[in-house]
Amino acid sequence: MIIKTRFAPSPTGNLHIGSIRTALYSWLFAKNNLGSFILRIEDTDIKRYKENSIENIINGLKWLNIDWDEGPYFQSKRIDRYNHIINNMIKKKLAYKCYCSKEELEKNKIEQTLIGKKIKYNGKCRNLTNFFNKDNKSFVVRFRNPDHGIVKFKDKIRGTIIFNNNELDDLIIKRTDGIPTYNFCVVVDDWDMGITHVIRGEEHINNTPRQINIIKAIGARIPIYAHVSMIVNKSGEKISKRFNNIDILQYKKSGYLPEALLNYIVRLGWSYGNQEIFSLNDMKKLFNLNNISKSPSILNVNKLNWLNKYYLSKLPKQYMINYLTNFFKKKNININNGPKINDLYNIFHNRCNTLKEINNLCYIFYNTPNYSKVNLINKYLNLETKEILNKLLNKFTLINIWSLLIINTSIKEISIELNLNFSEIAMPLRLAITGMVNSPPIAYIIYLMGQKKVLKYINNAIKFILINNKHY
Repeated sequence: MIIKTRFAPSPTGNLHIGSIRTALYSWLFAKNNLGSFILRIEDTDIKRYKENSIENIINGLKWLNIDWDEGPYFQSKRIDRYNHIINNMIKKKLAYKCYCSKEELEKNKIEQTLIGKKIKYNGKCRNLTNFFNKDNKSFVVRFRNPDHGIVKFKDKIRGTIIFNNNELDDLIIKRTDGIPTYNFCVVVDDWDMGITHVIRGEEHINNTPRQINIIKAIGARIPIYAHVSMIVNKSGEKISKRFNNIDILQYKKSGYLPEALLNYIVRLGWSYGNQEIFSLNDMKKLFNLNNISKSPSILNVNKLNWLNKYYLSKLPKQYMINYLTNFFKKKNININNGPKINDLYNIFHNRCNTLKEINNLCYIFYNTPNYSKVNLINKYLNLETKEILNKLLNKFTLINIWSLLIINTSIKEISIELNLNFSEIAMPLRLAITGMVNSPPIAYIIYLMGQKKVLKYINNAIKFILINNKHY
């Protein structure tokens, strides 16, 4: 059997980590088995369609280097195919038209709730023969689900799963607007496209018996299913497609590398011994469905940062030099007004978690600090630290040879003179010259920034303290 998998997102929200994990697992399983991977866009839900979603899906997959062998196919272009099958199902009494109004259905729902019954369609139109005024009355099409027996399938992750047919509904397969529904379209698509394995989130488990019954009704082949567990945040809440999630391309904007993000995502439910670092080739070679866990996976940004820092450290020096050069060009920054790019690389290499952190730290040398934007301003720039800054200003003014050794020595001398530890000196100094509370070792920053700018910024900080405390 030639393995064929698919990723079938709907353009109704962000392409988040959960979606990408589904795509990645499906893609890797196909690649590992020398099969093919299909991209399909399920775009029939017009009401919830979000502009640019399809473009974001395509761009997100391309950024992560997840390529597809076929597609993208669009469900919106296959409506005639779906309707052709639905019409045949109606003729064969595998499906039927339902004329029940919303009011009738709501009344039925309330009645079932009051007597403690499972809420499902009561079958009023199931065997209707008198189609009164049918041309003037709207209808949906329902699948005639078997009313006895069981649906049994073996999930590659969860083992055997059984549903009783009498617990299932005669689900709607075509809406009043003439558009077929998800549970029907996905069955026809998987059939037509020869999908052998369906890898998707566990929220689809309840859809599976309904889809299997439709598959049997139309004479299609039942694919093999693998339902992966949910991904939760640190509070244990499921990440949502439309709420409380981060679009995958936002990770790109935040400075994460695609290799790091894929390495992180593949480990959200899958493992291979104690190995943590996986290249794309490693993933393709080692991935299988047997090592996927049933337990929920917890998002951990610290783990992602650790991986991204690792991959950043492995980038060739020339790559980062080119990256910084292009960054400065895009921001119209004149690099002649600051340190050499090679010096910036040396100070930030192996210190930053993301490219964005590197970008922000580079700004230190070209932007005048804005103290009013810092939350901890009163803690580090106040009348007490003003004395520290005054002494540093005088000490730095007297330096004739601007070197790393002399800068470090000067800070230590002030520390001894004021009987303060190094951090008590460094924090107000760091904020004064960078406008930030976190940075690489402050002596490196001071050295690269140059004596003229350092003296200017310390002066600015002292003036800010005086104005902030109304001492003129």
